[in-house]
Amino acid sequence: MATPKAPADPIDARLVRRLADILTETGLSEIEVERDGLKIRVAKTFATTQMYAQAPMMPAAPAPAAAAETPAAPVRARGDTVNSPMVGTVYMQATPGADPFISVGQNVTAGDTLLIVEAMKTMNPIPSPKSGRIVEILVEDAQPVEFGDPLVVIE
Repeated sequence: MATPKAPADPIDARLVRRLADILTETGLSEIEVERDGLKIRVAKTFATTQMYAQAPMMPAAPAPAAAAETPAAPVRARGDTVNSPMVGTVYMQATPGADPFISVGQNVTAGDTLLIVEAMKTMNPIPSPKSGRIVEILVEDAQPVEFGDPLVVIE
């Protein structure tokens, strides 16, 4: 009596490893691909994940009539701008009350955590893309950000 042969494993382990490498290289927290009807989702969590309670948003005060003119674009410091890779909430430190990751004038090394962007209850550290000096911090703690919003200027 012959034993039935197990079906071949449809998951390509090399693809999963490549996706995990992409997560590490890009700093993303998850990635999903679909190929030939097979959907693979790879996600990573960070050991430093902390939960934050977000302060309620206060409605903006109405602008005075004189300020209705289009304001000039803000002047940015020279250097490279680090933009938000996702929609979320910025946190400047690992836990409430802790020292912030960075401050203006501080030197950082490529890969150092600049801040955290919380997206969908996942804390995503934002690494410095290069070594340099923090010239300007463009966001505040617990500030909501959109994809592509400028966060920090490094010179």
